[in-house]
Amino acid sequence: MAFTITMLSWSVIEYKDHLVSAGEYQHALEAIKWGTDYFIKAHTHPNVLWIQVGDGKSDHKCWQRPEDMSTSRQAYKVDKNHPGSDVAGETAAAMAAASIVFRTTNPPYSQLLLDHAQQLFEFGDKYRGRYDKSVKVVEGFYPSITGYKDELLWAALWLYRATGKYNYMLYAIENAANFGGTTWSIKEFSWDVKHPGVQILASTLKNTENHRTFKQYRAKAEHYVCATLNKNSKNNVRRTPGGLLYIRKWNNIQYVVNAAFLLMVYSDHLQATNQSIDCNGVSVGPPEVLSFTNSQVDYILGSNPMATSYLVGYGPKFPKQVHHRAASIPSYRKDKSFVGCKEGYSTWFKRENPNPNVVVGALVGGPDKVDRFRDERRNYMQTEACTYNTAPLVGMLAKFYGVYEDTSTFTGRLVSSS
Repeated sequence: MAFTITMLSWSVIEYKDHLVSAGEYQHALEAIKWGTDYFIKAHTHPNVLWIQVGDGKSDHKCWQRPEDMSTSRQAYKVDKNHPGSDVAGETAAAMAAASIVFRTTNPPYSQLLLDHAQQLFEFGDKYRGRYDKSVKVVEGFYPSITGYKDELLWAALWLYRATGKYNYMLYAIENAANFGGTTWSIKEFSWDVKHPGVQILASTLKNTENHRTFKQYRAKAEHYVCATLNKNSKNNVRRTPGGLLYIRKWNNIQYVVNAAFLLMVYSDHLQATNQSIDCNGVSVGPPEVLSFTNSQVDYILGSNPMATSYLVGYGPKFPKQVHHRAASIPSYRKDKSFVGCKEGYSTWFKRENPNPNVVVGALVGGPDKVDRFRDERRNYMQTEACTYNTAPLVGMLAKFYGVYEDTSTFTGRLVSSS
């Protein structure tokens, strides 16, 4: 959830005007505040953050609506004796980014978020450790493969952007190499792997372009951009035959939208500073970067070999059997009869009919490496939807909404829903 709120906040920060024009700005604020209100309640002490409710193993044994859930709702926390620098860092980043969003519309709330963000960063940095080693129930579902150092850099940079305080910039400088910010070249940006996001964010901060360490951040950021554009001499990001970026088979679209969002932000930065980048001796300008982002959004919305929109509720053909418990069982408002743990699997999970409820705006995992997609509820690797899939897409759709208000600046296209 924290990564979702960070990315949704970043979307609003970059593309507020477009969201306003589209009539979606208030909706975005409401969605962000829904998340940050939860984080405030979960941060009960400067050195305590409640990070999970329930046990993934027992929850996965049942197929029920939220109103019927009968599994344990035990809550789990990280604290100074059970550290979780990664989850504390990401939550700090989310609250720092959100504080920027609410700075003008709700100054007291913005300051409250910033206070929590700074406390969480200090907690995560002082008591270092991986949250999946402290809270074992998360290990099989959301393990912290890359550790916590990337999240601490991520949080420091967002706090610098939110406050302008030099100590946060200094943290990103002093820990740049040891924490992987200027030494790691990674082709994945996700809720777990923050390095490309760190590098892009660092490269777009104001008044840092002449600092040696930030030049190193920029070199890594541009290596990532070139890899995504398939313009490095080696180690580029794979693509499907239909042109979609491909990282791995489970929920691949999360990596697509995250990469496309980073490229869009960097394209805007290049445009604003009148720059281009060098990809293996070839100059690449902002229009080419933006055009590639457009191609990924077009693919997601239906311009693909399956002629399927992977955004639920959009277009003439979209996933009807989303792997989603509440969507697959009739609404509690319509049928209040209790759905038992195993009954949900036998009665609703195994049905071949479309879900009775359409999760409009959900972005599913998407196709495999050769563009194939099976719209089946049991096919969770492709049909499961996640909030962190949709969050960066909000920013991209807002950007392209603005672009198409001024078509003279862009020659790409977005597919039609009709």
